[in-house]
Amino acid sequence: KLVATAYQRFALFGLRSRTRAMSALPIFNQGLGAFTEAELDKLERYCDALPLSKASLAGLDVGDQYNHVRRTRVSTIAQTAEIAWFYERLVAICRRLNRDYRFDLTDFSEPPQYLVYHHSENGHFDWHVDHGVQPPRKLSLTLQLSDPSRYEGGALEFNGGNIVCAPKNRGAAIAFPSYTVHRVTPVTAGIRKAIVAWITGPDFR
Repeated sequence: KLVATAYQRFALFGLRSRTRAMSALPIFNQGLGAFTEAELDKLERYCDALPLSKASLAGLDVGDQYNHVRRTRVSTIAQTAEIAWFYERLVAICRRLNRDYRFDLTDFSEPPQYLVYHHSENGHFDWHVDHGVQPPRKLSLTLQLSDPSRYEGGALEFNGGNIVCAPKNRGAAIAFPSYTVHRVTPVTAGIRKAIVAWITGPDFR
């Protein structure tokens, strides 16, 4: 029921898509100040208590075979009463950052994920797009949890012909079309923490 409440907000208040040239869309949109420092601290403590496992690749457990492509620790942020406030905030952020794209959005494709990139593991995720099962992922969102002073490397970069780096500010919410080629560069010192989510909708027209 908690999940349905958050999901329904996309359908009730989401913006309908308009036909626009893909090249006219911004490569990403950013939002700052959606969370207070106290809220980010609370969210980080909650996520740090979740069990982490080695991230898969395209949903497949491939062991160490593709460590050169992706090396990340991950945990699912299931919606509970304790974390429902975060889900509601996430929906509001997605609605706001979708205004330039005007994608027809319906719900999260799956629960958000907490990602941890350790420098000791050369944590990274090479160039990729956010493919998903039907219905398609349309809008991807990254929330920066770590202060940039706590790690080096770990840049979220986009390739739309030129490589563009997203801001590293703690609390920065970065939204972009899920078909955009992007990567997280290797973390060379410290630990980078982030939350990612994907929002689905009807097929692109």
